[in-house]
Parts: sequence; structure tokens; C-alpha cells
Amino acid sequence: MPRFYLLMSVLILSLSLRAQSLYFPPNGGTTWDTLSPASQGYCSPRVDSLYNFLAAQNTKAFILLQDGKIVLEKYFGTHTATTPWQWASAGKTITAFMTGMAQQEGFLSIADTTSTYLGQGWTDCTPAREANITIRHQLCMTTGLDDGVTDPFCTLDTCLVYKADPDTRWAYHNGPYTLLDGVIESATGQSLNTYTTQKLKTPTGMTGTFVSVDYNNVFFSNARSMARFGLLMLNKGNWNGNQIMTDTAYFNQLANTSQSINLSYGYLWWLNGKQSHRLPGPQIAFPGSICPNAPADMYAAMGKDGQFLNVIPSRNMVWMRMGDAPDNLPVPYLLNDQIWDYINRLTCTPTNLAQTESLSDGVQLFPNPAQDIVRIKAEKLISKVELFNAQGQLITTERPTTNEMELSIQDLPRGFYFVHLSFIDGKTAIGKLVVGN
Repeated sequence: MPRFYLLMSVLILSLSLRAQSLYFPPNGGTTWDTLSPASQGYCSPRVDSLYNFLAAQNTKAFILLQDGKIVLEKYFGTHTATTPWQWASAGKTITAFMTGMAQQEGFLSIADTTSTYLGQGWTDCTPAREANITIRHQLCMTTGLDDGVTDPFCTLDTCLVYKADPDTRWAYHNGPYTLLDGVIESATGQSLNTYTTQKLKTPTGMTGTFVSVDYNNVFFSNARSMARFGLLMLNKGNWNGNQIMTDTAYFNQLANTSQSINLSYGYLWWLNGKQSHRLPGPQIAFPGSICPNAPADMYAAMGKDGQFLNVIPSRNMVWMRMGDAPDNLPVPYLLNDQIWDYINRLTCTPTNLAQTESLSDGVQLFPNPAQDIVRIKAEKLISKVELFNAQGQLITTERPTTNEMELSIQDLPRGFYFVHLSFIDGKTAIGKLVVGN
């Protein structure tokens, strides 16, 4: 096989188009299709480095899905595929989903005042101020209730004290969030566990349960159940053709900026790729993304001790991590970003193909992702540029005889492409191009 086509075969196997259909595991049993790490272009030593890092961070379970199939799955210590573990605040995202389901079925509207379901006097506020707090404020962490009280987890009325008007202050406050569970129960007339089983767990094959821990309701499940929830979210609330969440407006709101104060927060989901982010505690807007190493469209469930569920639509990828963490942060976002650094380095560089140079060495391909034009700059003269789609089909050929050029891509569909460069000295280089931001 010619050298170029061998390289193309390796790279094509390592990538999947966003448009590719997703795999969904059966709802019963332990069957779940897999993809080998090599098929994704992952090098064994780099996978080992990721696992070594995870082990050093007291990880218990890690799963990475591509197109719904398991590529990486690792359990540490005595933890197994069936061992239940806490989601901590990552479980807030289930509550957000179930709130949407209750609205979808007409049991509530997120514009309703919380007092409608919890009764007047659920806070220590005056009746007029309490009446301003809605379910949406609980989802967005903008109730205005004081998170600086002695116990911010407390759900008693005496702990829920006025600090500011709703929608004027963002604060990561667990007490008002936890009372969403009571809102759901009051609205539906069912316990949180019963309603979650009927509307989420049974349709997706998830297992697990909410357990009362002090003031909190903490969700416990095995790792694969968390991965199933991520897969459901990746497919926009649709499980293998069953559109569980039909309220598309709510789903879109859930995974996008929910208010103007913390751009990196949706309905109890953390959002990446925003101009700024706020964290639990300080009333400061930090510039940039919350996870710089992650793709901009990633959104994540993050909980204490490093309970993570990352959903990445542009890559058709989901990954989750359960375990303990060295720090004591309520949202250990730094660890999430560190794991992303290792994931980004999983892909092998094809050094065994003679005369093939990496685009990272002396060749620039920018911007990437690109929408209309991609610019190519090399340290030596380029004799030919070929653009291929992910199936290896030639899209276009240019013969610039220069070391800089622009390539129009404005008519290309979103997805992965390969840019193959030939140089006047007979050597070649190939790189991945993502079209569409």
C-alpha cells in the first residue's frame, strides 16, 4: 500500500464524523460495544500515562465513550463496574433534567414561584421577597439567598436568608438547589426516586438512587450509569430513537448560559468556552473558559471530590470520572482540566512512516476549527495541497509552489477533514482540520 494511503487509513480509523449515528447499549445486561484505543489513534503509552495520572488522583472509575461506544474503561483499587459511588454535585444535573421532565408533562413551569410548591414561608424572607423567587432561579443559582450563612447546605427556612434580589447575584448555594427536589415531588405527587426511575432510569437502562445525606439528596450509581446519562445528553435527550425530553427549548436552555452573571453556568451544568466564569465562593468573574484544555462546546457535571461527566458534541464524545480528590473544592474544575490535558495527548504521532512530517513541526494550519478559510504556512515550498474528507475522498487539489496560502472551505459541511501537503523536496505532511466551530 502506498505510504500516503496507509497514513490516511490510520487517521481515518482514528476519527468519527459528528454526523455519525450513535450507538446505544441495551437497557438490560452488561453488553456495551467497544472501540479499541488503537482504532482512535491512541498510543498505549499515552493511555497508560492517563491511567497513572488518574490513579495518583485517587480515581475509582473512568470511562470514555466515542460515538456511544466504550474506548477506555478503567477501575482502580477495589472499585468495580458494579460498585455504586456518589455523584455529589454532579447529580445536580439529574435534578435539572427531572425539572425539565416535570415541566414537559405540565406539572410545573420553571417560571412559577417556588412558594407555589413549597408553601409560603420556606425562606426567612418577607412574603413579598420570597414570592420573587422562581424555579428558574433555583436552576440558575440566582435566588439571591445568602450563601454565606453558617451552613449553606441547610434547607431550613431559618437558613435561607435574603441577600439580594433574584437575578442580581450568582452564588453556588446548595440549600435552594436541594429544595428543587421538594418542588418536583410536590408538583408530580411522586417521590424523587420514583419519578426519576419512571422518566429517566427505566428508559435509558440507568441504575442508581437518591440517598438523603444530612440536608442533601445525593445520587449514587455505578460508572456506566453515569456514562449512560452523558450519552443521553449528547443525543439531546433522545435514547436510541426514544425522545425522552421533547421540550427542546428547555434542553437548549439547560446546556447554554442561563443568566448574564455567570456565563459559564446553564441549568446546573457547567459550560466551557465562555468569555468568563465564576466559581463557588468569591463574587469574581474570572476571564476565559473554566477548562481551557477542553473543547469550547464541552459542558460538564462537576461535583466534590472529582465526580465529572463531560459531554462534547463536536467530538461525539462523553467521558466520566468517579473517585476522591486531593483537594476539598466543591467543584474541582482544575482536576477536570488536567484530565483533559492527558486526553488531548492520547493520539499517536505516526512516526513509523518514512518521509512523513507532522504538521506541528514547521507547518501551521490555522484557524482550526475553521469556517470559511484555512491558512497554511510552512518553512519550505509547498508543491501540492490536497484536502480529503474523513472517508478518504479527495475534495480539492491546489498547486501553490509557495510556503503560504489560503484554502477556501466555506462550502464544506461540518466535520473532520485531512490536509495533505507535498513539498518540493519530496517529503509530505498530513494534519486534521475541523470545519465548523
